[in-house]
Amino acid sequence: MNLNELKDHPRLLLEVSLKPLQGSRFQPTGFPDLGAAAYEAPGGEKMLLVESAQSMANRLESVCWDSVADDWVSPLKGLPAVKVIDKEKKPLTNSVLEAHRLNSPYITNATGFEAIKKEIGFDEKRPFDRDPLVKALLKFDPNTLLHGIFLEKIAGVIRLPRALTGFIEASEVNVVASGGVKNDRVKASKGDEGQTAKEGFGNVPFHREEYTGTITAYFNLDLALIRGFGLSSDAEALLIALSLFKIQRFLRDCLRLRTACDLDAGAITIKRPSGFTLPGLEDLEKALPGLISKAFGGDKPDRFTTVTFEDGASKKPAKGKPAVEPATQVDA
Repeated sequence: MNLNELKDHPRLLLEVSLKPLQGSRFQPTGFPDLGAAAYEAPGGEKMLLVESAQSMANRLESVCWDSVADDWVSPLKGLPAVKVIDKEKKPLTNSVLEAHRLNSPYITNATGFEAIKKEIGFDEKRPFDRDPLVKALLKFDPNTLLHGIFLEKIAGVIRLPRALTGFIEASEVNVVASGGVKNDRVKASKGDEGQTAKEGFGNVPFHREEYTGTITAYFNLDLALIRGFGLSSDAEALLIALSLFKIQRFLRDCLRLRTACDLDAGAITIKRPSGFTLPGLEDLEKALPGLISKAFGGDKPDRFTTVTFEDGASKKPAKGKPAVEPATQVDA
């Protein structure tokens, strides 16, 4: 596996053609009070957001975790992460699966978070120094260096943008309007007083909108941002290989995005840089254990940090600069 072809380039841009596994219809992501995100391209073409960047970040993280074993999947064993246990020492959650990673309330309000906060080294009386943050994230969960972090529970200035971004769009879209009825075998009409359709009684008709169109997945790896972290060459190589692993594992195993959105992937097209040969998933799986060992100075099966969250014992918000509005958060 050779990543040297990327060393002089600021971005790695990939595109993948997707299509429904069966039939031609698919179900896009929906948003509260909005529904499907349909829009027009600058030229007037009908477009649709199938999967958002924040949702894709969560999906790219989930392909790395074995929920049954409560551990990284086999090629990634030895990577750091923060595990959360409850007061009975039972597993609760972890920084890989939490939507806001280390900024999860189950971590920031846990016993043990102070050690992480100390290594981040924020001093509200001085300009924020990103270097201790980057080193702390590599130590506690390098996943956050790829998917972004916004530690507003410490201070609003402690943030990193995503280095790895993915999203799925569809073009030339058309609406497929359909629907159905939830049948009540006992009482087809409204039930007795107090038994309403809202409670599930009676026949309940519903409408449904699916779509047809040309679907494309896009991935953007910010190589310049990764190099700007100032980490060792071994750590940089690990972050790049980990990103490529996430993308390829997602495309192979996790394209059933919703019940009515089961997709199949075509070949990966490299848009930038030209001439780069993308390592296959098998090659990445073989290389990653060695890259982890080099980046962290030797083989070690467990680099987890464990913190304890006791329900109802949340701390007061940490002092610091005010947080920005949630809409500007960079993490998923």
